[in-house]
Amino acid sequence: MNTNETKGFYKLSWLQRIGFGSGDLAQNLIFQVTCMYLLFFYTDIYGLDAVDVSVMFTVGNIANVIWDPIVGALIDKSNPKLGKYRAYLVYVGIPLSGFAILCFYDGFAPSLLYAYVTYIAMTLLYTFINVPYGALNSSLTRDTDEITILTSVRMFMANCGGLAVGSGLPLLIAYFTTVEAEGLPKDPKAWFTTMTIYAIVGMLLLFFCFSQCKERVVMDAKESENVKVSDLWMEFLTNRPLRVIAFFFITAFAMMSIGNAAGAYFINSNMHGTAEELSLFMGLGSIPSFIFMPLVPAIKKAVGKKNMFYIFLSCAIIGMAMLYFIAKMENPSMMLVYVAQFIKSTGVIVATGYMWALVPEVISYGEYTSGKRIAGIVNALTGIFFKAGMTLGGVVAPAVLGYVAYNKDSIEQTPLAQEGILWLVCVIPAALLLLAMFIISKYELTDEKIDEINKEIEARVNS
Repeated sequence: MNTNETKGFYKLSWLQRIGFGSGDLAQNLIFQVTCMYLLFFYTDIYGLDAVDVSVMFTVGNIANVIWDPIVGALIDKSNPKLGKYRAYLVYVGIPLSGFAILCFYDGFAPSLLYAYVTYIAMTLLYTFINVPYGALNSSLTRDTDEITILTSVRMFMANCGGLAVGSGLPLLIAYFTTVEAEGLPKDPKAWFTTMTIYAIVGMLLLFFCFSQCKERVVMDAKESENVKVSDLWMEFLTNRPLRVIAFFFITAFAMMSIGNAAGAYFINSNMHGTAEELSLFMGLGSIPSFIFMPLVPAIKKAVGKKNMFYIFLSCAIIGMAMLYFIAKMENPSMMLVYVAQFIKSTGVIVATGYMWALVPEVISYGEYTSGKRIAGIVNALTGIFFKAGMTLGGVVAPAVLGYVAYNKDSIEQTPLAQEGILWLVCVIPAALLLLAMFIISKYELTDEKIDEINKEIEARVNS
């Protein structure tokens, strides 16, 4: 081990990087299914009213706003034998997978109570995976270049999960379905079987992530005893870079939540597409990651952190504008839709993927200013804000569908309903991305500044 590594600037093997990234692949296989398809399942298969689903999603996310800081403080305060952060991948992986499967069980349909219990339990358990997994990144190394590589690998694998969900799930549902249907099949058993497969594979990947991660940059056990929930709000008030990325997370996740939830409606109702066309459309939401995420370290080095955000957020807005105008054509071409989706997804994937590399930076900044490395609490804060964004998405999408009188039993939707779906896919997400560009312009931590901060922290520890 070299001198630099003894000071916390550790280099990881490719197996360790892939092992870490498998944790996000797992979460996408389990949680992205609910983000992309649970609204459609609830309205078109389970039989719930869109407004009732909107209220349920809101209640669930409000519950998580209370739950997240409790989880963050508990994780920072605790030191399980299996690892401060990675232990939860094992402890919570099994029940999370179980409740994700139960969300797609229609045996009690259309019981709103059953939907509430299974959905909220699943989201609360997801927090117990997502918060420690986010903190795990900053516990592996302080090296900013290594964290950039880790984030690129993580987002590459997360988008493998996104591709498996967006593109693979409609094909698997079509494979298992016993009923001939136009568009995305609505056979409840096929949905349940498909979710079971995804959840079990996700659980096994969480176990693999646990096996490959070694925590080496964590808070001292004595210091962790003093962690309390109120530290979360103190950190938010005193850590300006954290506030910037928190608001960026709100806008980014609201944009993704709204767009993802509307994808199936767009292909089914506006484009009158098949399950295969929906599969390709949703798959194009992840495919650009295989091209661009490996290039992120080089792109960042060439244009800088902020400029990279500006370039790719603008790219996403252009893609959304193209989707809107293509859908307005008299005979819109699916090929043009695919091109626009690819352009949009390229921008979204790089910008929202790289934002996770900023979390270890604000953790180090907080440690530099307060003396506490409360990674769990910081990730709980980002969790609160990304769930706030998802809450907006969970409210906006069904509310717009209700406002424009979307009819799940009608193959041909009214012009107003089709326009409402277009607003969900293109207009509202584009407006949120413009806001995200303004927010990220306020982020002040350069790579050079972060390196100085980390070296100063290690100097204090070793003095």
